[in-house]
Amino acid sequence: MKSHRSYLFVPGNRPERFAKASQAGADAVVIDLEDAVLPEAKAQARAHAVAWLSEAHPVYVRINATDTEWVEDDLVAINCPGLAGVMLPKTAGADDIRYISSRLRPGTPIIALIETARGLLFSYEIASMDNILRLAFGSIDFQLDAGILGDQEALLYARSNLVISSRAAGIQAPIDGVTTSTSDRDRVMADTRMARKLGFGAKLCIHPSQIESVHEGFNPSPVEIEWARGVISAMEAGGDGAISFEGRMIDRPVFERAKAILALRA
Repeated sequence: MKSHRSYLFVPGNRPERFAKASQAGADAVVIDLEDAVLPEAKAQARAHAVAWLSEAHPVYVRINATDTEWVEDDLVAINCPGLAGVMLPKTAGADDIRYISSRLRPGTPIIALIETARGLLFSYEIASMDNILRLAFGSIDFQLDAGILGDQEALLYARSNLVISSRAAGIQAPIDGVTTSTSDRDRVMADTRMARKLGFGAKLCIHPSQIESVHEGFNPSPVEIEWARGVISAMEAGGDGAISFEGRMIDRPVFERAKAILALRA
């Protein structure tokens, strides 16, 4: 089974959107009890999420951070069938994961959102914890916490750090942060393709209009597919060792990369 490529947020205080979000084509839906919900609406949003949770349409739930007054009630309420996993905002270290895991059914997957400098510093430790499915990059909150103004080159170090930490810990490739534009398809596509080049395997979405672009962005291009097929054919015909292909020497690692590209096709 392929890893999810798209995670679509839906505000927990908008239950009329839950069904639409589940039918929008995203690989996973995340009911958001954190940023999308004002403090005075937290309890009601939690109740809406619990009412929707069902094994017939499992969803992830982004709970509130471990240092908030709402997290304990979140964990008690959502710990039921239909919970595909928990997304933990502002994950700062292993203690956060231990706390969350101790209050959920054994084996419940956790997606750790890295949104602070401290979280980034301990990203490998977090990625190595039991029950961690993936890391996710909360790029907007991270910019604020780290005092970073740019959103492209300025965040390359942070993004690459999450990719390396995930790979070293043996978990799925991380999830890239949101693209704030909901109408600029080209921007969503460009952001997704950049994330894929850096080693990300999925992207957070804030609107159904972004899903198609995200999926297409994670698919290999026709040029890549043609190259990969050519490499595989050349290696299979040439036997073991390095051979020449299109004027360049290729060997076993290139062959494995070509197979990986073909495996990405939707």
